[in-house]
Amino acid sequence: MKTIQVATTINGDAVEFVCAPDEPLLDVLRNRLGLTGAKEGCGTGDCGACTVTLDGRMVCSCLVLGVEVEGAKITTIEGMATGNQLHPLQQAFLDHAALQCGICTPGILVAAKTLLDRNPNPTDTELRYWLAGNLCRCTGYDKIIAAVQDAAQKMRTA
Repeated sequence: MKTIQVATTINGDAVEFVCAPDEPLLDVLRNRLGLTGAKEGCGTGDCGACTVTLDGRMVCSCLVLGVEVEGAKITTIEGMATGNQLHPLQQAFLDHAALQCGICTPGILVAAKTLLDRNPNPTDTELRYWLAGNLCRCTGYDKIIAAVQDAAQKMRTA
């Protein structure tokens, strides 16, 4: 099968890769670039485990083809921390025990950060609607909501 060369920006770094025309971005990230944070939960865009941002929009990377990201800016969970310093959302998830198995966590963190970048003071209802596309089978959602609200408050006062 023919491969196509793609140039893009991932987590602020210029990246080039080759992929098949039908290869999902999720597979490119995980198998070609070693960015294993995004997880495949369903492969159909229903669970949100593979959520990344593409030019500032949340997308399920299992539904985007690698060839479609030519010239785009992608942010994955690996781009949230600054060196060894966790993003406030990541720290809040640890502080509130808002994760268990970890399959959904990267997608939820990317989604929550995208919301807080747009709305630094969401209500619980707004937050629940925003995260509705990210499914968690382990924790329930109360600890996740509490963690995001705690991080939002800390980010507003920082």
